[in-house]
Amino acid sequence: MSRRLIDLSVALEAEIQSDPPPMLPQIEYFDHKDTAQQMASFFPGLTPDQLPGGDGWALEKLTIYTHNGTHLDAPYHHHSTMSGGERAITIDEVPLDWCLAPGVKLDFRDRPDGHMVTPAEIDAELERIGYTLRERDIVLVNTSAGAAYGQPDYLSKGCGMGRDATLHLLEQGVRVTGTDAWSWDAPFGVTAERFARDGDPSIIWEGHRASMEIGYCHIEKLANLDQLPPSGFTVSCFPFKIKAASAGFVRAVAILED
Repeated sequence: MSRRLIDLSVALEAEIQSDPPPMLPQIEYFDHKDTAQQMASFFPGLTPDQLPGGDGWALEKLTIYTHNGTHLDAPYHHHSTMSGGERAITIDEVPLDWCLAPGVKLDFRDRPDGHMVTPAEIDAELERIGYTLRERDIVLVNTSAGAAYGQPDYLSKGCGMGRDATLHLLEQGVRVTGTDAWSWDAPFGVTAERFARDGDPSIIWEGHRASMEIGYCHIEKLANLDQLPPSGFTVSCFPFKIKAASAGFVRAVAILED
């Protein structure tokens, strides 16, 4: 039996449209010549020209948010409470067995940008692919946003998963979900238009806030979901362990056994 791995993560990259302007990551690169003197300073009497090729070490300085790049949101990001009033867990408290489990892909690339997926649409897609959800499955949602990552319109692309759709998954035992869009919810621009029209605050971040009823995690800014089969793969999405944080970076990977 052979094993195939599909990288489901985007690269952390500066100067592309990956987040709203105030949240964009910054990366300062230091090459081997930049750091030769720094390296030599650790060894009294050593000069940079004595290093092989005059090279020091390569380094990068990051100015980032925990929600840059592909990341796993902890329930604490969604609200201060979860599961009916419990203290919401932070990323260092997320159960590890949530983060390595069978995966299923729901293909909603044909839904319009800003469309809110319903429980009935989830059930119809599961019927189409011939899959029955099981407890602790990781559900990945393929939207039109995946093909637009890094492009000027990325933040406005993709359908959203609202409260009803999210709870529909959680009530079946799902505890980790994922999307290739910037947010698990509909794009903020679309939600802002709906709020301006209807004045209903319950629509704001409604998919995230479903965690107040049943705590869960979701992965945002996934990649290559179009390369996945509907099911028959395992998802690995262990988050970087940051004390008391709302999210952690993940190198999400799909594992397929052929």
